[in-house]
Amino acid sequence: MEGDFIKIDKKLLPLSWLYGLGVGFRNLLFEMNILKSRSFSIPVISVGNITVGGTGKTPHVEYLIRLLKKHLHVAVLSRGYKRKTKGFLLATKDTPMQDIGDEPYQMKQKFKEIDVAVDSKRTRGIDNITSGAYTDKAADVILLDDAFQHRYVKPGLSILLVDYHRQVIYDRLLPAGRLREPVRCKDRADIVIVTKCPKTLTPMEFRVLTKQMDLFPYQQLYFTTLDYDDLRPLFPKEANVNVDNLESLKGKNVFLLTGIASPTQLIVDLEPFAESIHPLSFSDHHNFKKKDIRRINEEFASLESPKVIVTTEKDATRLQDLEGLSDEVRKCLYVLPVKVSFMLEGEVSFNEKIIGYVLKNSRNSILAKGKDDHKSENSDSTGNRPRTISFRNNGQD
Repeated sequence: MEGDFIKIDKKLLPLSWLYGLGVGFRNLLFEMNILKSRSFSIPVISVGNITVGGTGKTPHVEYLIRLLKKHLHVAVLSRGYKRKTKGFLLATKDTPMQDIGDEPYQMKQKFKEIDVAVDSKRTRGIDNITSGAYTDKAADVILLDDAFQHRYVKPGLSILLVDYHRQVIYDRLLPAGRLREPVRCKDRADIVIVTKCPKTLTPMEFRVLTKQMDLFPYQQLYFTTLDYDDLRPLFPKEANVNVDNLESLKGKNVFLLTGIASPTQLIVDLEPFAESIHPLSFSDHHNFKKKDIRRINEEFASLESPKVIVTTEKDATRLQDLEGLSDEVRKCLYVLPVKVSFMLEGEVSFNEKIIGYVLKNSRNSILAKGKDDHKSENSDSTGNRPRTISFRNNGQD
């Protein structure tokens, strides 16, 4: 049920109260315009949360990339958490993961045609992306990854993600809970998505969740669930386990290796397929050390055959160049890609909302309007007509 992963450390509630005062004061400075938020002429869509990790930001950003990339040039701007570089950096296909962080690296490897940049100062990052000094092609839309609290940028569209299993109404502020901001701060979002929903939710449960979210009329609420693509070997030249989809895990002992914020839903989803699940979980964005590699090798070696290791795409970015993984581990290590699917037939409405915003606010729409105005004055002219963009079958490869 919703809220079932929440644990509150009541001893830390006084510190949460102090933390709340600091967050509230900072937000007040923005509301009073003492701290300035900047708007941009290019469409900017922010995807974020008000909790620490685990709401599924990357799969939702990737959904937006798939939706828009066939017709528009997409740029993704991230902070690049735990990267070893500083300042602004535009990724190339050869940029190492350590220079930009695991999630930006994952997106650049999957979508090589888009721009992926990192910068802790998002306003500077947007300025650099739009300046033309770094990119070969002008961006039509910028997706901000994990930027709900980065209020120096005023996005044209703000998407807030809420984990079904960690409903914000039951959580508490850091450090007692995992809230970055008070629940009322969700009011800044244009779109709220309840993520990681069980596929078995009943109509009554949807109504209860909708009431609990208590959104304003200007906010739109959606529900998404996790879907999984086919498994692929991390080291294809060495792989010797016959697995491709989840069904092929039947009869096998699965060693689930993760370094993400919330692996519990993944465990729940894999349990119906595997003979058994043996999770080894590290912290989010974990940098694997020699002792971790030894532990992985030893624990997998102790598992009875037939067996396979399953990991996430984000973890794969940090595992692929590790030295010391045993031959057995490398032969059995498979990556499970994750996608999101909208529930209650919300995909069409969501896609229309995103596409409508981007086209209405893009530079191209301004140019097209000017051409239309000129054309009305010269109705006999058949040249210089604005390009018509079709978004049929959006969100599909």
